[in-house]
Amino acid sequence: MKWDEFSGWGRRIADWAQDYHLTVGDRPVRANTEPGDVLDSLPLFPPEGGEDMEAIFADFEEIVMPGITHWQHPRFFAYFTSNAAAPSVLAEFLTAAIAPQCMLWQTSPAATELETRMMDWLRQSLDLPGEFQGVIQDSASSATLAAVLTMREKALNWQGNQQGLFAQKPLRIYCSSEVHTSVDRAIWVAGIGQQNLVRVPIKGTWRGMDPAALRQAIEADIAAGMQPAGLILCVGGTGTGATDPVDDCLKIAEEYGLYSHIDAAWAGSAMICPEYRHYWPGVERADSIVFNPHKWLGVQFDCSAHFLKNPDDLVQTLAISPEYLKTHGKDGIINYSEWSVPLGRRFRALKIWFLIRSYGLEGLRDRLRNHINWSTKLHDTLALEPDFEIITPPMWSLWTFRYAPQGTEDLDALNLALVNAINDDGRIYLTQTRVDGDLVIRFQAGQFETTEADVMMAHTVICEIAAQL
Repeated sequence: MKWDEFSGWGRRIADWAQDYHLTVGDRPVRANTEPGDVLDSLPLFPPEGGEDMEAIFADFEEIVMPGITHWQHPRFFAYFTSNAAAPSVLAEFLTAAIAPQCMLWQTSPAATELETRMMDWLRQSLDLPGEFQGVIQDSASSATLAAVLTMREKALNWQGNQQGLFAQKPLRIYCSSEVHTSVDRAIWVAGIGQQNLVRVPIKGTWRGMDPAALRQAIEADIAAGMQPAGLILCVGGTGTGATDPVDDCLKIAEEYGLYSHIDAAWAGSAMICPEYRHYWPGVERADSIVFNPHKWLGVQFDCSAHFLKNPDDLVQTLAISPEYLKTHGKDGIINYSEWSVPLGRRFRALKIWFLIRSYGLEGLRDRLRNHINWSTKLHDTLALEPDFEIITPPMWSLWTFRYAPQGTEDLDALNLALVNAINDDGRIYLTQTRVDGDLVIRFQAGQFETTEADVMMAHTVICEIAAQL
């Protein structure tokens, strides 16, 4: 394709995208292909000559689209939705067109300075203290890895990168059983080792870490000659929305000199609403906080907001500056490549700018409040059904339930059959998790364009399909 053909195809694809978002609710939520269907539809060998865009786009519709699970579907109630609000999509279009590499200030000054301002806008929207500064990571997994690496370096007096972990005391990182598996992976990559990730027992309806048990675990490790290094807290865990008692746990972290990180990847978006901030009292004590605007807030994936009380700790952990990456003759600049593991960086701040300016914070708050209220209404309605039981109560817009008709011997098998049948039906999409060993079904509302009718349809579908089993 030549650039003088681009605008025609750009208009055509923009029209296609608009129609897709306006009609995606008419499609089954989950892809209904079988393993290998798409692969078998693709040629074994690449073409030697160029092909016409008409043929390429036709194959996109005929081969690719049937194999797509529609994350922008208004009845996508599985996982946590990765949203794509219209202004964010347009920003991504522009970013793709100009294709900047934003690793240093000098490689795209506007990208760096817009990122600085957008992270401060987000900081203000969450009511975090002014001392926090932020960087946009690709995902919460990367932010957590950066936090774990910082925990390691601080505990080793900044010698880990140079000396490795050989002949060092075992470093210990503390978390609950409800944290995301990205924490485990960060522990692996950082070289700390799975056996040094200490799972602290949970308690209460929020399924949060027991502060007394945390203190006991730290004391036991010190007595055993190990070195406590960090604490990772969960606010809105993936399984049930589990949330640790932030203030009590962070006080303990401060007492023992642990670097602290809060993973609020999903639920952090809700903190733009003042009435939900009671879920993380004491957040200002944290060293590091992450949430994903690309989940509930509506920003196009990938975009993870990572806040730091003292960015110098992260920079000292990750910065490396060969001569070709130095900017001479400029003072007071930030090179965000020193704040993240990858060197290369996309221009992610543009879509935050477009989104917040298009909707305003109050427009975004209205959406979040609606999702929570509608999800709670569905919870209350399903709780009245005699053959269903609520397992965990709503945490924001997430709760879990189980189908438990009297006399059923294997409830795990029955509920797995139910969630599979619901997803095969195609009208809604749910996922399962385990609570205290039992298989249960999750519900979470968060798709940017979902309506109350979409949410309440879930009641009809769940009860109808359950009755057929």
